[in-house]
Amino acid sequence: MTRTSVRSALFECSTCGSQSPKWLGRCTECGTWGSVAESVPEPAARSSASGRSSVAVPMPISEVTTAGAAQRPTEVAELDRVLGGGLVAGSVTLVGGEPGMGKSTLIMQALGRMAARGTRCLLVCAEESTAQVRTRADRLAVLAPELFVVSETSLPAVMAHVATLEPVILAVDSIQAVHDPDAPGAAGSVTQVREGAQALVRLAKENDLATLLVGHVTKDGGLAGPRALEHVVDTVLSFEGDRHHALRMLRALKHRFGATDELGLMEMTASGLEAVNDPSALFLADRRVGATGSVVTVVMEGTRPLCVEVQSLVAPTGAPMPRRVAQAFEGNRLSMLVAVLQKRARIGLGDQDVYASVAGGVRVAEPAADLAVALAIAGARDEFAVAGDTVVLGEIGLGGEIRQVPQAPRRLAEALRLGFCNAIVPASTPDVRGVSLRRVGDLREALQAVTARAASGAG
Repeated sequence: MTRTSVRSALFECSTCGSQSPKWLGRCTECGTWGSVAESVPEPAARSSASGRSSVAVPMPISEVTTAGAAQRPTEVAELDRVLGGGLVAGSVTLVGGEPGMGKSTLIMQALGRMAARGTRCLLVCAEESTAQVRTRADRLAVLAPELFVVSETSLPAVMAHVATLEPVILAVDSIQAVHDPDAPGAAGSVTQVREGAQALVRLAKENDLATLLVGHVTKDGGLAGPRALEHVVDTVLSFEGDRHHALRMLRALKHRFGATDELGLMEMTASGLEAVNDPSALFLADRRVGATGSVVTVVMEGTRPLCVEVQSLVAPTGAPMPRRVAQAFEGNRLSMLVAVLQKRARIGLGDQDVYASVAGGVRVAEPAADLAVALAIAGARDEFAVAGDTVVLGEIGLGGEIRQVPQAPRRLAEALRLGFCNAIVPASTPDVRGVSLRRVGDLREALQAVTARAASGAG
């Protein structure tokens, strides 16, 4: 019997775009009920009668040219820091963030400054009129003859404008508002966002066009649209912050041309986004020296050390399950540290609510802040304060041991620059000129070091 090719149907989630070979009542990726429906894939287009393409030819990797792979600075210092130097020709960068964070402002400043150096840029405003964009450009003082603006939502029209203008940089604000009349669904639907993003990616690769896409986020903070949207682009940037505060943080969640651990810090002002030159001083500006439950530590964000204040509050509770609340800090790690304090240091927290936070808005994800959090909790519980000139570093193991943290000399040098001349650190920490180190092996030793100095009246 001759085997015939049968095209099998796929089932696709209308919420996240994930596909499965069979129907499901609930999407296994996003958990939405009743969102999976049948979607028959279209046959792949063949480039010739034989079905073979002659566009790409295999070659030795040593003969591949790197021309065009150089990064083009945007002149927005913190954006270039996160991108590792700037935009790469042919790359596609997705910028996501909550409404009001300043994504459009960031894109406008980058395009305006590049256009001022003679780089032709095209900004496609799919959600605003050109008059609104001109008003923003006036406020940011980025009017440049090489910056072109068009208000357009049709994907074919956008591609026609690119073919006519031949820009070096293309920005689309936002991808959810662009509509392809040849694709099913309304603007912003899973199919439309996926098809639009893939078309713009092909356009960028074929024309060595550096492309910036602005994306919406869901109420949970994730990028809206199909999950494939993050896979087809080269770089995914997250623009975070509190709309009630001026500080903005830019992170790379994915970056094919560099590291993803750099942090860009900016401040929203009346004239646009400005780089924060001394973030450590900013985070510690309003610190109350000598307050119980307050400890300063140093975290690493990429190559940048940041001094931050860890705060804790411990309050009695009659509830059978005491609360463990973490802000800008991982909740599971807080629960672990509370358990270690109870078991290894004999600090009673079973009838106490424990709150821990990092002041200033920066989120701490690395375990180097463990010892600072533990000492802040112990200080809030037993009413003692860590000396004002002391910084605390160290990861805590389940046995209560204090473990080494990476790049300790760089962290301590940053602390010394801000006037911290004493440090409580793991036993294996090397000497740092100008900083007096109190090396501790476990949590009990660290608590003894803090309480002994507090009893002597130092700090």
